[in-house]
Amino acid sequence: MEITTAKYIISSPKVEGCPKPDMPEYAFIGRSNVGKSSLINMLTNQSKLAKTSNTPGKTQLINHFLINNSFYIVDLPGYGFAKVSQNTRSTWEKMIAGYLQQRTNLVTVFVLIDSRHEPQNIDLAFLRKLGAWGVPFNVIFTKADKSTQREAAKHARQFIEAMKQEWEFIPRSFITSAIKFLGRKEILAFIDEMNKDFKLEEIVKPEKEDK
Repeated sequence: MEITTAKYIISSPKVEGCPKPDMPEYAFIGRSNVGKSSLINMLTNQSKLAKTSNTPGKTQLINHFLINNSFYIVDLPGYGFAKVSQNTRSTWEKMIAGYLQQRTNLVTVFVLIDSRHEPQNIDLAFLRKLGAWGVPFNVIFTKADKSTQREAAKHARQFIEAMKQEWEFIPRSFITSAIKFLGRKEILAFIDEMNKDFKLEEIVKPEKEDK
């Protein structure tokens, strides 16, 4: 799949303000400053689609982008440290939890992990939340260009091994670099595959019997 059109649609403070859930949707989330906006820009091949910043906590709302007029990419606020008040952080957490648990057209959540570091408890804890909520997810390791290829692969492998201590099923994972466009083809092919499954599910979904 190649992305031909990508445009910003809306930023919502609550799931109720999101667009009508009539297309497949893919959410991106990770610790603050994990390179989420840069990754979205790399995938869409638009350098200014998602706002990037060196300041953690820049993304504060549920941001929807319409891709190829057929599916949404969603940029969610990061979890973890951010220089905001406890009240603001609590508001973000409720917003994210509400979106992830209530968005009916959400196909999967891409959880971004910084490939420069060994497994972090905060990331593993977030995956546990997704598991408890029954939210499907996949893992994207970012910033592979910031270290050696061997180190990035090592940390990715360590993270997967840490997951195996708790998870019976290990989801798909991707190693990426927003600068080198590493992993772009693989992620877009995966989304294309999921889009087809989403459409098929809509076609074969049985109708409710009239009582």
